[in-house]
Amino acid sequence: MSPKQPNSGCSRRWSELIRFFMNTIIKRRNPIPTVDIIIEIKQENGREGIVLVERKNPPYGWALPGGFVDYGESLEEAARREAKEETSLEIELQRQLHTYSSPERDPRFHTITTVYIAKAKGKPVARDDARSIGVFAPEEINFPLAFDHRRILDDYLREKQRK
Repeated sequence: MSPKQPNSGCSRRWSELIRFFMNTIIKRRNPIPTVDIIIEIKQENGREGIVLVERKNPPYGWALPGGFVDYGESLEEAARREAKEETSLEIELQRQLHTYSSPERDPRFHTITTVYIAKAKGKPVARDDARSIGVFAPEEINFPLAFDHRRILDDYLREKQRK
């Protein structure tokens, strides 16, 4: 009588999982899903503004709050989490603006971002990977933005003018 191999089914499943990971994730190099949020908020002077964060990590510069979608997380959950992590604000998502997928939009790697428009109240505070934070009227945003965030803001402002 030969002894039974302990956990042979378990190790086979691990081998299959590793093979799947290597073939699917590494070889295919799929784009990475992200979210960005245009947070509309009242400035201290009563005018409507947009929250921007100055990035603490490369690529440096001013940007819309946002980041990577975690595994098992919906895009909406990611948008709320990223807004809270970077700005300390609880946001109310209004709607999706657009999805941007140009392979050149992020200099680090290929990402696909879904952009949300949200409203918030309160005073934003820079947290997590935000070095600083500001609330700007659209006409004040006359400086370079990271990633493709200038294009995103231009699309948002153009659409807002049509309404």
